[in-house]
Amino acid sequence: MTTTVPAAPPPTAAARPAPRRRSVASGRLRDAALGTGGVLAVVLLEELLTRTGVIDPDYLPPFTVMLGALAEELGRPDFWTALLDTLGGWAIGLTLAMVLGTVGGIVIGSLPLVRELTASTIEFLRPIPSVALIPLVVLLFGTEPASAITLVVYAAFWQVLVQVLYGVADVDPVARDTARSYRFSRVRVARSVIWPTALPYVVTGFRLAASVALILEITAELVIGVPGLGREIGVAQSSGAVPKTYALVLVVGLIGVAVNLLARAVENRVLAWHPSVRMAAA
Repeated sequence: MTTTVPAAPPPTAAARPAPRRRSVASGRLRDAALGTGGVLAVVLLEELLTRTGVIDPDYLPPFTVMLGALAEELGRPDFWTALLDTLGGWAIGLTLAMVLGTVGGIVIGSLPLVRELTASTIEFLRPIPSVALIPLVVLLFGTEPASAITLVVYAAFWQVLVQVLYGVADVDPVARDTARSYRFSRVRVARSVIWPTALPYVVTGFRLAASVALILEITAELVIGVPGLGREIGVAQSSGAVPKTYALVLVVGLIGVAVNLLARAVENRVLAWHPSVRMAAA
């Protein structure tokens, strides 16, 4: 007589993802640790090379000296005023570029005649470097913040507009024709059919435009003399305050990192429903 041993029950669905979640979390921690270790290695190497005289500290001071200069700057009210000027110009320019690029992209992309009429104009204006407009904005606005905002809007606008045009072109024609057959208004078609498809492209445009806007804001401050961190860097460099110059450059770099993290957070929040974001979160 044989005895049948019952098979072990399969693991429940709730228990299966746990090892995967742990592995993903450990992978992120490992990547963060490696990234931090790489930064620390570069900092220690720079400190060693400057302290030993391999690199002339008059041109590249030790990192600890940069931190000392940065600590001094943090105690100066003028530093915080310049920081707010830079962030304010960046935010205003980016907001205007997002609104103009998104609305313009949806309107141009939704109307074939308008798209054909503006195609050559867009292709002509888009490759023009924003820094080439510096003489023009100086003539118009001088060293006022409007000069930097104009350059920021011009540079970031094209990043958003092109992405939105791609998004509108990606709309399913069957869905568009179905909405029209139900006599949806143009506004309802744009809200219910075009916008959900174009939204990932809009977020991509925001991520690209955020970095470009920061670059142009600092460039305008450095070259034109618009109030902000860029002007502070130019003044420190021209006066021979090398540690202060590098300290302000470090601040600008940290702002760039923060802008990138902000753009990623917005993308994950706005596109939480999108398959690509959900797969990355899983």
